[in-house]
Amino acid sequence: MKILRTPDEQFENIKGYPFEPHYTTIKTHDDSDLRIHHIDEGPKDGPILLAMHGQPVWSYLYSKMIPHLIAGGIRVIAPDLPGYGKSDKPASREDYSYQRQVDWMTKWLNQNDFKNITFFGQDWGGLIGLRMITEEPDRFVKVSMGNTGLPYNPDASEELIKKVKAFREDKIKLTLFSMARQVQQMDGSDNTSEDFHPALKFMYWQKFCWDTVNLPIGVLCSFQMEKKSRPVVAAHYFFQRMGLEKISPFSSDVSRAYEAPFPDPSYKMGPRAMPSHVPTLPDSSLEAQRLAREFFKTSDKPFLSVFAGDDPVTNGIESDVLEMAPNAKSAPHIGGGHFYQWSRAEELSKILIDFIKLD
Repeated sequence: MKILRTPDEQFENIKGYPFEPHYTTIKTHDDSDLRIHHIDEGPKDGPILLAMHGQPVWSYLYSKMIPHLIAGGIRVIAPDLPGYGKSDKPASREDYSYQRQVDWMTKWLNQNDFKNITFFGQDWGGLIGLRMITEEPDRFVKVSMGNTGLPYNPDASEELIKKVKAFREDKIKLTLFSMARQVQQMDGSDNTSEDFHPALKFMYWQKFCWDTVNLPIGVLCSFQMEKKSRPVVAAHYFFQRMGLEKISPFSSDVSRAYEAPFPDPSYKMGPRAMPSHVPTLPDSSLEAQRLAREFFKTSDKPFLSVFAGDDPVTNGIESDVLEMAPNAKSAPHIGGGHFYQWSRAEELSKILIDFIKLD
């Protein structure tokens, strides 16, 4: 397996991320060495929060929460998934799958021998982390998550599957804005008609990510976290598409931080490939998802559901999470959109601190 490693100098001017790097090298399925990065901040004898990010971000997403968590006496472990941040980046689309991310991160967890963990995951951090818990349940004492879930869709019709597959293979080219218009219509509706199936909107994100060789990660993250006006985002996107991201007058500390892991588009295979592995339809992860959900059906681990409540991609998932985990408690919705770790850093930190310290 060909593996890329982002040079350290890419991260030299990242603002607000003063954390010492820690590296763990695991063996992959083909005996390759894969180096996974994490940060370890706060009191070494404090209760551990394992905070996992999703796509297309990295542990920088937690940089605004970490000071609040440390002030609350929490030790924060925040890894970068393979393909993201300071972790190594397998270079081929075929290198990535849901199961491989679970396998890689479970090996990372075991090699570091972390124990007595409270978990928090969002986006892919939840999909992967919840499965890690079922692999190593004795290492975890509490579970929290939000804006994520364990998708399980065994009953999708053949017609729906063909429709999504045909769209993803179509030669139509999506732009950032044509994709966003569709994804923002994922309102979490309880409509049972397949005409309103979330896969029919999420497929726009899947197709956009895969078809866009130089995925505009900095632009996307700035758009969602900094709430810039549409004209400014359009101008920034234009510079990025022209290959001028590094000199764009519209870039920001946030956009630069999220582009830093990717010196050129060849490093972006993880963020491009992983959306296609979200199991919105039956796929190779179906049985593993069923077993994981069965685990949480009977688990007595304290479980906290912390959703933003205003994220169109995940608004409809919380009801499924609460059904999957009958002992789960639902925290008040705190807003902040999909990446509420950034926009609601203090509020989310307080909720997690209270949950960790609750007897």
